[in-house]
Amino acid sequence: MIRHFPVDVCQPDAKDALSRQITWHEVPSKFNLQSDKATLKQALAKQLKEQDAVLVAHYYTDPDIQDLALETGGCVGDSLEMARFGQEHEASTVLVAGVGFMAESAKILSPEKRVLAVHDEATCSLDLGCAPEDFKQFCAAHPDREVVVYANTSAAVKAQADWVVTSSIALDIVRHLHAQGKKLLWAPDRHLGSYIQKQTGADMLLWQGSCLVHDEFKADGLKALMSEHPDAQVLVHPESPASVVALADVVGSTTQLLRAAVNHPASTFIVATDQGILHAMRQQAPEKTFLAAPTAGESATCKSCAYCPWMALNSLEALHQRLSQPGPGIQVAAELREGARRSLQRMMDFAAAQQNDLRVSADLAEHSQQFQHIGAA
Repeated sequence: MIRHFPVDVCQPDAKDALSRQITWHEVPSKFNLQSDKATLKQALAKQLKEQDAVLVAHYYTDPDIQDLALETGGCVGDSLEMARFGQEHEASTVLVAGVGFMAESAKILSPEKRVLAVHDEATCSLDLGCAPEDFKQFCAAHPDREVVVYANTSAAVKAQADWVVTSSIALDIVRHLHAQGKKLLWAPDRHLGSYIQKQTGADMLLWQGSCLVHDEFKADGLKALMSEHPDAQVLVHPESPASVVALADVVGSTTQLLRAAVNHPASTFIVATDQGILHAMRQQAPEKTFLAAPTAGESATCKSCAYCPWMALNSLEALHQRLSQPGPGIQVAAELREGARRSLQRMMDFAAAQQNDLRVSADLAEHSQQFQHIGAA
């Protein structure tokens, strides 16, 4: 069963108003000379070391940021991998190249560490579209439902949830809860929620949010590109509309799409997610061709052009400015931190248990092969 949060509360015109607030001229300019860039990266590596800081970057950030993270012993990943890495790394400072909720999550899971965001204005349309007070009313109206929220939310929303999930683990957790007979309240992305509901059959009441980037992918444009490249595999993030997801060969999180791009024997891929992921795909599979799926328009006629404008605020220059003037870092009030930590840690523990089960299964398979030719004693 699938239900939807009332439209009057969700304000259907909010996305258009939100898109008008995005000012592309605020995105930092890039260094034009390669020598300048190399010099800056050397200075940043030195600053990171001096401040005992590790850089964790999302796949959607600028390629220069991703490369610097890997070159300095940091991490490039999806939001679950970033949270995991920041929590487990020995560095006393975690520098988050992504958007605000990612930095908040790092602070919630590692309250003893200093957590810095590369750019204070980097946020997320899903986060902005799920106000904590409105969400509180939503939850209060449905007290019989287990509350599951996507990681792309504020600490104040996470603190109201029973579970926090990322796109890489959402299906597994919802299947787990559905098997227990739980009815769910889901927020904030309606496309991801609808996809999960269809895959699991769970009873889910959906908040009506959407991602500024993924909501712009259109089935008609994708079909046209597919006709030009009939042998291409189509990789789609489940934050995309259902009509786009229906055309996919692979649906998954950024990490799952990257894995498919590397491991699938196809030579050409059409990718429907933020174009930032194409850097990692081209690095890990340089012999393959990756094409960005079309959005609703081009240049001035599209809202995102498959690039998150807030992710674009993460630049080498912004990183240098943050490390030069770090300030106190991300702060999360104690009462919010504890509630959000509980729901986040529940996801982390679930993921760890999954990994352990996989290791045990692999060990058993190995041992069974070792003894498969031995008869009964």
